[in-house]
Amino acid sequence: MQQTADVTEELARRVVTAAGRALDVDLTPEQALVQASPRDGVDFQANLAMSLGKQLGRPPREVAGLIAGALELGGIADPPEVAGPGFLNFVLCKEWLEARTGALLGDPRLGVPETAAPRRIALDYSSPNVAKEMHAGHLRSSVIGDALARLLRFAGHEVLPHNHLGDWGTPFGMLIEHLLDVSAGQRTIADLDAFYREARQKFDSDEAFATRARTRVVKLQSGDEDTLAVWQELVDESTRHFNAVYALLGISLTDNDIYGESFYNLYLAAVVDDLEKAGLTEVSDGAICVFPEGFRNREGDRLPLIVRKRDGGYGYAATDLATVRYWTSERGATDLLYVVGAPQAQHFAMVFAACRAAGWLTGHAEHIGFGTVLGADGKAMRTRAGETVKLADLLTEAVTQAAAVVAERSELDAAGQAEVARAVGIGAVKYADLSGDRERDYVFAWDRMLAKEGNTSVYLQYAHARTQSILQKAGGVPDGAGILLEAPAERALALKLLRLGEAVKAATSAYAPHKLCTYLYETAVAFSRFYDDCPVLKAPSPSLRASRLRLTTLTSNTLALGLSLLGIEAPDQL
Repeated sequence: MQQTADVTEELARRVVTAAGRALDVDLTPEQALVQASPRDGVDFQANLAMSLGKQLGRPPREVAGLIAGALELGGIADPPEVAGPGFLNFVLCKEWLEARTGALLGDPRLGVPETAAPRRIALDYSSPNVAKEMHAGHLRSSVIGDALARLLRFAGHEVLPHNHLGDWGTPFGMLIEHLLDVSAGQRTIADLDAFYREARQKFDSDEAFATRARTRVVKLQSGDEDTLAVWQELVDESTRHFNAVYALLGISLTDNDIYGESFYNLYLAAVVDDLEKAGLTEVSDGAICVFPEGFRNREGDRLPLIVRKRDGGYGYAATDLATVRYWTSERGATDLLYVVGAPQAQHFAMVFAACRAAGWLTGHAEHIGFGTVLGADGKAMRTRAGETVKLADLLTEAVTQAAAVVAERSELDAAGQAEVARAVGIGAVKYADLSGDRERDYVFAWDRMLAKEGNTSVYLQYAHARTQSILQKAGGVPDGAGILLEAPAERALALKLLRLGEAVKAATSAYAPHKLCTYLYETAVAFSRFYDDCPVLKAPSPSLRASRLRLTTLTSNTLALGLSLLGIEAPDQL
């Protein structure tokens, strides 16, 4: 049987093999329902006997006993205890656990295997709008998307990130026309943000301006050189702003990942042609629409995707259809993932349905929705003046808040404190976003996210820094892979370290970074108990001291790797 560091999976494989041998059933490892046991003195528990007994019409305890009798554990665990209504309780063999933990030393992946079936995944995330400053609403898509990109790459998949900038359509005719009315000169992103609001006000109140703005859109879409030149200035200045925010936030998107709405402009006519040839379009109120099956409003009317408006222009639905067509047909993506707010769920479901009907989408496509960042009042986060919170200002404040936390106990010089404050502040913001179920809203609170105790990045970073301090004081770790698990806290820590692969797999397969966050927090807690109960530098024997230094090293590596997969730094000193 294949040896992996994932103890849960290894036990599950052996349990289903035994079930097949004893009961002539064909099960997957997932159906073994193996999980860590909450009961003291038991490491793992398999719960399949209850469902299997019902399926076979036999008492669950009898089923559990037959499986237990057929188990070949190969020294992994003692023969399981049949408990309660039919649980199989496992206690891992001390020698096996010591050897398996020691095998992680020197492995940069810490026992986490790469996938045997790599995919080519197009991942859409961040997607701010040109000529507008990024705001708090862009935080979640950027942070969640970047964490998923890191996790998927680590798993062995090819990730094709694309930053779907809002850089086309009516708003740009409006903005460009307004910019041509005002004095020329270098314009910063803050200027553009103000100009956009002025242009919107003129568009809504001045019909002559609105007419000129619509005409400017036609010039933009037809390739007028003067119009395109102004548009390019807007894109360039906005991109500089986005890149500055990404650099501060630690987001891995680059200019090569930009695929704005404008990129798909050349494909829109072909999208309409393909849909018409496939017999999927209908004309509704002068517009060309697709009505995907199964989508209706409360009154029972069919819901449309407007592909081409009656004035000949294209809306965002057309662009989203073209996006799917491009990434599957021209870039060979096997999977499409869209990290976009939860309110867009129905829109993406309709787009996917239309694309499947058109034959553009045969693989997996998923909208990875998320909730809203809320202020203390429980409403969408705003400034005291009621304005949208600028993301750059939010991140700068995070670093400032973290600087006060770091200064309380740090022995670093000013430059070192500044660097650590950046890692702590940005890490706190990202971890607060990632550590909860992404589909839920969360309240943005500095005191909670910068707390030194509890499930925060600060707690994890301090735990990592503590491991580094111990290793530095030790003057190095003895060669070898020998691990001795004499105390309960040592055993508990080893069990937790062996479950990194399980946590990474769970976070990746469910697009749920919070599952990895929970694991890392539990690992830090297990290390804290180990540190309190098991002297490392003053261990009672050289062999035990060496073993505990190795456990400390594995903990340090696990926390650093896990945080890096979330896009969070793990400073060696705090």
